[in-house]
Amino acid sequence: MNEMNDTYRIESDLLGEREVPNAAYYGVHTLRAVENFQISGTTIATYPNLVIALAAIKEAAAQANAELGLLPEALRAAIAAACQEIREGRLHEQFVVDIIQGGAGTSTNMNANEVICNRALEIMGHQRGEYAYLHPNEHVNMAQSTNDVYPTALRIATFFAIGHLLDAMEVLRAAFDAKAVEFAGLLKLGRTQLQDAVPMTLGQEFSTYAVMLEEDMARLREASALIREVNLGATAIGTGITAHPDYAAKATAALSRITGVDLITAPNLVEATQDCGAFVQISGVLKRIAVKLSKTCNDLRLLSSGPRAGFGEINLPPMQAGSSIMPGKVNPVIPEVVNQIAFEVFGNDTAVTFAAEAGQLQLNAFEPVIAASLFRSFKHLTNGCATLAERCVKGITANPDRLRETIERSIALVTALNPIIGYKNATSVAAEAYASNATIREVVLARGLMTEAELEEALRPEALIQPRAYGPKPAGR
Repeated sequence: MNEMNDTYRIESDLLGEREVPNAAYYGVHTLRAVENFQISGTTIATYPNLVIALAAIKEAAAQANAELGLLPEALRAAIAAACQEIREGRLHEQFVVDIIQGGAGTSTNMNANEVICNRALEIMGHQRGEYAYLHPNEHVNMAQSTNDVYPTALRIATFFAIGHLLDAMEVLRAAFDAKAVEFAGLLKLGRTQLQDAVPMTLGQEFSTYAVMLEEDMARLREASALIREVNLGATAIGTGITAHPDYAAKATAALSRITGVDLITAPNLVEATQDCGAFVQISGVLKRIAVKLSKTCNDLRLLSSGPRAGFGEINLPPMQAGSSIMPGKVNPVIPEVVNQIAFEVFGNDTAVTFAAEAGQLQLNAFEPVIAASLFRSFKHLTNGCATLAERCVKGITANPDRLRETIERSIALVTALNPIIGYKNATSVAAEAYASNATIREVVLARGLMTEAELEEALRPEALIQPRAYGPKPAGR
């Protein structure tokens, strides 16, 4: 039994003995990792999905090894009980290693092994650190390597994170869709290259944001299928050394039952152990989502700019005072924060790309930075979508008077008359209206190019926002 007093216990590893706080469930390997990797200040406990995934893997491994007659039932039961507590949210504070670490995730794996082992020892009636009865490596890590545990945990955690992000995106999509219905009857001016274009409705404009989200949700679901393929059972490099021939199939089946995720064993475990392509794919989809969310927020900021010297077509709900010096100023803070989330996701995607490319031979040692980058992107995009929906989109209102004014004064309105009066006449009308500060309607009537009844028919709101059939142009037009 390890030496112990009221404040610490003595544990040993390859490098020698260390004092481990007696209150800690982690052990000497975790202690050294905490000292070595004071990098981001963000521990793996920050990402509960990862901790839960690790516990699920250890429980599945224990189940498989017990079924194969390699792990006594009493030890399996204790390990499983400890893992179930962790999956329910207990002891997460004991996962203390930095998310950014050297060693291809070994510190994370050992943190899980030690916490599970010491809690299982307590369940068995022993003291923490009494590894003669149950050992972190010999039993909790049986038939495993960091090189199959860590990437499998990342895939499961990513699968869970996808579900959370999809839920948040659906809330935002529904919010935009509701606004599209609310604003369906409000005619406004479209814009291309920030110049006046042809009319549309504010509802059509908002419907595009809902559709963009729906498309990205579909891409995210497609990408999620890639991460159901795991390399559990590969052990060190994919050859399965130290594992029973039937271990991979049994462990993966048990893990599927525990997590509720339909996992499959990769057909080539050597390839699967070194390949990070699925993470690159997922990261690319997150970047796609971020690009379009940021574009949407740019639009919201433009459309609400003002209130008097900007577009002023919509109002964002006021969230806080916007200036420490300019009284009455209110800023579009919610779209701004989502823009910044998008910028971070772009950078995270670059980090994932470089880390995936940097793998060498049978292992990629840089999966910790892939994990950190992906989980930050997932967390911030999920929170960003929820925040944008609840604290911005649901409270947006329109300014109908401003919308009517821009339509009536628009030179681009002449585009609707082009099939009737011809391109040459339309160009001349546009030039005169611009030079004289008149409206298109006024110039067309003054020139006698159309009767007032013809003009009213051509400029009906319904005629301006959808295709329509035209007859042949009259001679001379």
